[in-house]
Amino acid sequence: RAPVVTHMVWYRVGSADEPTGKSGVAHFLEHLLFKGTEKFPAGIFRGLVAKHGGQENAFTSTDYTAYFQTVAVDRLEMMMELEADRMAGLTLIESEVLAERDVILEERRSRVDNNPSSLLSEQMRAVQYIQYPYRLPVIGWEHEIRALTFQDAIDFYKIYYAPNNAILIVAGDVTVDQVRPLAEKYYGVLEARELPPRIRPQEPPHLTARRMDMQHPRVREPSWRRSYMAPSYLWGDSRHAMPLGVLAEIVGGGTTSRLYRALVAGKKIAAQANSFYSAGNLGPSQFFVVGVPANGGDIGELETEILAVLKDVEANGVTEEEFARAKRSMLASAVYARDNVQGAARTFGAALSIGRSIEDVESWPDRMRALTIEQVNEAAAMIFDETQSVTAILRPPGD
Repeated sequence: RAPVVTHMVWYRVGSADEPTGKSGVAHFLEHLLFKGTEKFPAGIFRGLVAKHGGQENAFTSTDYTAYFQTVAVDRLEMMMELEADRMAGLTLIESEVLAERDVILEERRSRVDNNPSSLLSEQMRAVQYIQYPYRLPVIGWEHEIRALTFQDAIDFYKIYYAPNNAILIVAGDVTVDQVRPLAEKYYGVLEARELPPRIRPQEPPHLTARRMDMQHPRVREPSWRRSYMAPSYLWGDSRHAMPLGVLAEIVGGGTTSRLYRALVAGKKIAAQANSFYSAGNLGPSQFFVVGVPANGGDIGELETEILAVLKDVEANGVTEEEFARAKRSMLASAVYARDNVQGAARTFGAALSIGRSIEDVESWPDRMRALTIEQVNEAAAMIFDETQSVTAILRPPGD
């Protein structure tokens, strides 16, 4: 409907692939990729995208790192030239690298250290995963960020930033016949590299529930949250992955959810109560339930009531009405997400970069329609195992 494209390059490397003691180096390198090349020195990349009316950015996750630009379709070739050039020709100056490290430390201070909720989430992940590298923050631990060097960045770049470790996604007002010659011209000439195997440690059995209680001077109202270790599309009992998505929608996906109707609209003891889950990990995922008491409410009472709702779902399952409504909502959300050029590109990139296929993405609506209530109830009977959980309370000082 519009003559625009989103051009994305996804690398099959994220924070969970970092060397021991180098947490944050994947995110560090993402920043450094904007420092320039011999052909396009520092500042030129962003300047050209802006000059031609485009938008660009990048992000690092546990399993992948991605770079993207959204531009007019007649600027696609320029974006390919720019992105391919920094895939192979990044030039770094040590003083610039160290200055960018300070930028990341400030980013960590503002986004994590000064945000009690983010600090608690970081602590929960560190406890939830015993061995799996998802226990490490994507941005990195502060002491390890401070120790990152110019050579750390160069080594990581030389190992992972290669065309045979990358996926090109182009979405928008283009055809394969238009894109393929450009991809061959700019990416096809780059030299492939030998890549290390993508080996992740095995997560050992979780034998007991874990609990934490955190006070912070920036907190005004208490909150409660619990995460359950959960399968993903590629880890654990993956047949539960899609049903768990529907279950999260039913339990806490909005104003029609069990938690909202029971605790916010019904008993009025919660200002907020919801749940969420994502199956798109290379490794183990988490099923989250969170709640905030209504003004002056008791956090202990809220926890009791939330767990009562979960116990009821576990024991008695969901209703046909809830099941049908959740499926309709999720199918509609998927359509809306794919209707945006960036949304479509992100959907495919996130799947392909962890080893899933185009067919997995394309068949999702049909698999969702074929899902049964029995599958959702089977997942509900499995997921709420307290030995697989971490419970955390965030409180004001002295509360």
